[in-house]
Amino acid sequence: MTTARVLTVAGGLCGAAGVVLSAAAAHAGGGNTGTAASFLLMHAGAFLAVGLAPSSRPMRLAAFVVLAGLALFAGDLLMRDFAGMRLFPMAAPTGGTLMIVGWLAVAVTGAFTRSRPADR
Repeated sequence: MTTARVLTVAGGLCGAAGVVLSAAAAHAGGGNTGTAASFLLMHAGAFLAVGLAPSSRPMRLAAFVVLAGLALFAGDLLMRDFAGMRLFPMAAPTGGTLMIVGWLAVAVTGAFTRSRPADR
C-alpha cells in the first residue's frame, strides 16, 4: 500500500472514529472521549489533504509523525475512559509532542519546498 493510500485511509478512519466518539461522548459523557474525538476530527482533513494531493516525501513523513502522535494521544485518552488504565506512562504527552513536531515539520517542509510551475 502506498504512503498516499495509507494517509487517505487514515483520514477516513479518523473522521469516522471522530464522529462515533463524539456521539459516545455526547450520550455517555467522558471528557477524555470528547477530547480524543475532537483531535481525530481535526486531523482527518489534514491526512486526506496530504494523502490525496501531490506532496513530497518529507511532507508525507511529517504527516506520519502527526499520525503516530495522534494514535498515542487519542489512544491513551480512550484507554483511560474505556479501560480505566493508561496505554503506557507518558503516552499522551509523548503523542502530543509528536503531533507538535510533526506539524512543525509540515510548516518547515512547506516553507522550503520548491514550488512547481503549476503551483505558482
